[in-house]
Amino acid sequence: MSNWEASNFRGKLPIRVFSRSLAVATYSCFLQVKGNEKNLLSLAKLALFCFEIECVMEFPSFDHLNVWRECANVRVWILFLLLLLLKSDVCSGSDYLVGLGSYDITGPAADVNMMGYANTGQIASGIHFRLRARAFIVAEPNGNRVVFVNLDACMASQIVKIKVIERLKARYGDLYTEENVAISGIHTHAGPGGYLQYVVYIVTSLGFVHQSFDVIVDGIEKCIIQAHENLRPGSIFVNKGELLDAGVSRSPSAYLNNPAGERRKYKYNVDTDMTLLKFVDDEWGPVGSFNWFPTHGTSMSRTNSLISGDNKGAAARFMEDWFEQKDYGRTDSVVFEDDALPRRMSNIIPSHHDNHRELLELATSFQSPPGRPVTKTSSVAKRVRSAHRKVGKRRFVSAFCQSNCGDVSPNVLGAFCIDTGLPCDFNHSTCGGKNELCYSRGPGYPDEFESTRIIGERQFRKAVDLFNAADEEIEGDVDFRHAYIDFSQLEVTISDQGYSEVVKTCPAAMGFAFAAGTTDGPGAFDFQQGDDKGNPFWKLVRDMLKTPSREQIDCQHPKPILLDTGEMKKPYDWAPSILPIQILRIGQLIILSVPGEFTTMAGRRLRDAVKMVLTSEEDFEFDDIHIVIAGLTNTYSQYITTYEEYQVQRYEGASTLYGPHTLSAYIQEFKKLAEALIYGEPVEPGPLPPDLLEKQISLLPPVVLDATPLGVNFGDVCADVPRNSTFKSGDMVTASFWSACPRNDLMTEGTFALVEFLQEKDAWIPAYDDDDFCLRYKWSRPSKLSSRSKGTLEWMIPQGVTPGVYRLSHFGAAKGLFGSIHHFTGSSTAFVVA
Repeated sequence: MSNWEASNFRGKLPIRVFSRSLAVATYSCFLQVKGNEKNLLSLAKLALFCFEIECVMEFPSFDHLNVWRECANVRVWILFLLLLLLKSDVCSGSDYLVGLGSYDITGPAADVNMMGYANTGQIASGIHFRLRARAFIVAEPNGNRVVFVNLDACMASQIVKIKVIERLKARYGDLYTEENVAISGIHTHAGPGGYLQYVVYIVTSLGFVHQSFDVIVDGIEKCIIQAHENLRPGSIFVNKGELLDAGVSRSPSAYLNNPAGERRKYKYNVDTDMTLLKFVDDEWGPVGSFNWFPTHGTSMSRTNSLISGDNKGAAARFMEDWFEQKDYGRTDSVVFEDDALPRRMSNIIPSHHDNHRELLELATSFQSPPGRPVTKTSSVAKRVRSAHRKVGKRRFVSAFCQSNCGDVSPNVLGAFCIDTGLPCDFNHSTCGGKNELCYSRGPGYPDEFESTRIIGERQFRKAVDLFNAADEEIEGDVDFRHAYIDFSQLEVTISDQGYSEVVKTCPAAMGFAFAAGTTDGPGAFDFQQGDDKGNPFWKLVRDMLKTPSREQIDCQHPKPILLDTGEMKKPYDWAPSILPIQILRIGQLIILSVPGEFTTMAGRRLRDAVKMVLTSEEDFEFDDIHIVIAGLTNTYSQYITTYEEYQVQRYEGASTLYGPHTLSAYIQEFKKLAEALIYGEPVEPGPLPPDLLEKQISLLPPVVLDATPLGVNFGDVCADVPRNSTFKSGDMVTASFWSACPRNDLMTEGTFALVEFLQEKDAWIPAYDDDDFCLRYKWSRPSKLSSRSKGTLEWMIPQGVTPGVYRLSHFGAAKGLFGSIHHFTGSSTAFVVA
C-alpha cells in the first residue's frame, strides 16, 4: 500500500465506515436501555461484521493484510466505545427499578361490623368481591426508594403501619421504614372493621377484631415482598385527565362559604382531575398503573352486608381484567358499550358449542353430588386468575387510590327525600327537619350494585384512556420526608396581608353534626348537619362520658362538642393526637400523604402551598410538577376542612378534629417538609405515636361450633339450580349449600364461590370466582346463636360469556366441637348458558 493509499484509507475509513458501525453500536446500546440484552449482543456483532464488510467494499484493491490490520485497530475502538456508552450517563439504562405486588386482604365475611358508616346493624354476611392490597416500589439503582401501598379498606391504621414496619425491618433492615413507606386506603365503607387502635373507631365493631387486623398486616407485608422481589429496571410515565361524572359535592353550602375570589379560580366545586402513573418493565412491558382521583367509597349503602371494594375496588378489578384480556390478545371480549362493564372470561374456555340439545343432555348427566371433604388448598388451586396467568408472566397491578374526597360523593344524581321524592334541604340535608329521610342517589338508583359498577367503570374508562396515552416520562430523584406532629397543641402562624397571628390547634373533638351523618349515610335521632349550637339533652349525655373544659370549648368554637375524644383516655386513647405527615417524590411527581379526608378546597390549598415552595426554588429541577394528595394514609384522623367551611359545621366541619386551624397546621408542616426536600435536609422525626395493641379489648364472640341437620353433609345443596335449565346473559343463577361460618378460614387468595365450565365432557375448569363482580357469595343463619348456616351463590351472567355447560361450586371450612377445622366443597346441578 502506497503512502497516498494508506493516508486515503485512514482518512476515508472514519468518515464512511466507522460512522456507520458506530451508529449500529449506538442503536444496540439504545436497545440495551430498553432491556433487550439478546438484541444488544446481536447488534454488537452486527456492528463489527458491517465494519469488516465496509473495509472490503471500500478498498477492494488494497493489500488485504494491511487493511485487516487497520480494521483490527478500529474494531478495538468500536468495542471500547460500545462499553463506554453502556456505562455512560448518555446511555445508562433505566433510571429506576420498579416492582409491583398484590395480595388478598379480605377479612371475616361474617359477624363483623363494616367500617365506615358506623352503623351497628351493618354486619358482614358474604362477599361482593374480594379486597386487595396493591403496592409499588420505585428505587434508584444505588439510591433512595419509596413504597406506596393502596388498600381496599376504609382507611389506613396507625397500628397496622407500626406492625408492618416492624416486620419489614426484621426482614430487610432499614431498607423500608415509616419514612419511605406509605399505606393508603380507598375508603370503601364495605370492609370489615376493628383494625384501628383508637376507641372511637372500633366501638361499633365490638372492639378490636384480630382477624381483620391480621389479614391486613399479612397482606400488606406480602404485597411489599412481592414488589421487592419483582424489582427490575423500568420506566414510569405520568398522565392527567378530566373525569366529570364520578363525583359531586355533598356539602355545597359549606363550599360556598369559601371566599368568592378563591372559588372563581375553579370551574367546579369538586376536583375533576385523575393523575395516573404507568409502570413499564424494560423486558415485560407495562406491568401496572396507580391513579389518584377523589370520590367517596359510598356507592354501596349503609345497609349493604357484602364485603366490597366499592367503586374504586371495582375499577381496579375491571382494569386488571382488561389488561389480562388485552395481554392475551382477547380484546374482542372487552365490551365498552355504555351499558356494559369490561367482562373477563376464562382465557382457556374454548369456542362455544352451537348444539343446544346436546348441551342440555350433557348438563343432565351432572346432577348435584353430595358435599365432600377437601384439602385447604383446593379453593386456592381453583382460583380463576391464578389458574389462567401465563407461566412466568407477572401480575398486572392496577390501583385506584383515594385523594381529597372529603366532600365528594359518588352518588351523582343528588340527595332526595325518600318520603316525598323532593330534593333535601340545601343547608341541613333534612326532610321536614329529619336527616334520616335524606339519601343521595347513585347513577344506578335504586340498585347499589349497579351504581358501584357505573362509577367504577367511569374511573376505569378514564384510567384506560390515560394509560394508553401516557407519554410524559418520569425523570429525576427519588426522595421522601416524614414527620410525626402532635396536632393537639400545635402552634400555627397565620399570615394575611402582612399581618401575622399565632394560633393553636386543639385536642380532638367531634361536633353534633358528626352524628347527623351525610347524605351518603345519614345518622339517627334528631341530629342535623349545620348545627353550631348543640342540644341540651345530648350535652347531658355527653357530660356523662367527658365534660369538655372551657378552654376546649373556646378552642373548638363554633363547633358544639358532642364527644371530647382527644381528652378521653379510658380504657385507652379514644382518638389520635400524634399524626404522621409525609412527602414522597418520584421525579416530577409529588405525593402528599395525609392521614385524613381533605375536602376539595382544603386539598387545593395544600397542593398550592407545597407547589409554591417547590417551584420557587431555583435548585428544584421541575417547573411543571404533578402533586397528588393521597388521602387516608398511614393513619386516620377524620376530616380536614378549610377555616371557612368549618364555620358552617356540616358533617365534614364537625368531624375536623383539631379545631378551625387544622388545615393551616397541615399547610405549615407540609411546607417544612417540602423545604427540607428541595434542600436535601433532614427533618425532626417528632414524637412517636403510641402502640396500643396490647391494650386492645375485643368483645366479638368466637365461632363455637358448626353443624348441619342429621344426615346432611357440609357442602350439600339445599336449594339447587332447576334441572334441564337454560340461562342467558343477564339472568341470575342461584344455588344454596349447607355451609359453615366463613370466619373459620378467610380463604385468603382462595375463594368461597366458583362458577365452573365443562371442558370437553368430563373436565370442570374455573370460569369465575368470588373476586369477580358478577358472582356474589352470601352467608346466612336462622338465628345469631344457631350453629347451622347456609352459603348462597348468585351468578349474574355477564355479557359475552361463552355458551356451554356450567355449574356453581361452594368451598368452606367447618369448626368441630373440639376446635378442629375441616374443609369441604359442594356443587350444584349443571345448567346450560346459551
